[in-house]
Amino acid sequence: MGSNVRYERDGAVALITLDRPERRNAIDRETGDALLAAFERLDDDDEVDVGVVTGAGEDFCAGGDLDEIGESGTLEGREQGAMGFSHYETDKPTVAAIEGHCIAGGLELAVFCDLRVAAHDATFGCFERRFGVPLVDGGTQRLPRIIGLGRALEMILTGRPVDADEAYDWGLVNRVVDPGKSVAEATSLAETIADFPQKTVRTDRRAVYEGLGVPLDRGLAIESWWGTHALETGREGARRFSDSD
Repeated sequence: MGSNVRYERDGAVALITLDRPERRNAIDRETGDALLAAFERLDDDDEVDVGVVTGAGEDFCAGGDLDEIGESGTLEGREQGAMGFSHYETDKPTVAAIEGHCIAGGLELAVFCDLRVAAHDATFGCFERRFGVPLVDGGTQRLPRIIGLGRALEMILTGRPVDADEAYDWGLVNRVVDPGKSVAEATSLAETIADFPQKTVRTDRRAVYEGLGVPLDRGLAIESWWGTHALETGREGARRFSDSD
């Protein structure tokens, strides 16, 4: 993965850790490439069903590395987004485990994931607003889909900090835990997901994403298409239920 990103397997869960604590896990080009490689490994790893993404040290991620952006910031040659991962589509569910600062591109990494677990003292925000750095790694697209247009625009336009309790009220995070407990809780959540038949976990997840923003009739057609391709798993489950009576 490279020295700045660790990939560790624990049963059916993979822990992907940003490991630049001296830079608050800011993502430079090398780290972004390693993070993309970690997501690709997650998809290719037949022993793993769910990924947990976190940061080493006290912070989740402070975003793109501003020192590098100031010197040579460009989207040229970055087919997967400025930070290297944001245009990639994982086949498997991911859960972000958030401690400390989850700001700027770090927030974009968090909303790249399907679910988010945050410590009580976590801080969220589009802090790049303060420096005139644009959101180019999915923040303008994923954030409104999660918390709604008005709240997303408030975060994007004002750049103000949002604490964990407010983030929970807004639906930005799914669970709030004591500091230091986010990885354990996110892993437990990931294990719950991994315990289910994975074929329908993945097809239902895909139907949700593909149906966002389309008319209802089109969304129902998308749901039916994916459901039809997972019916054998459903039949097996129904037979298990019947046999258990």
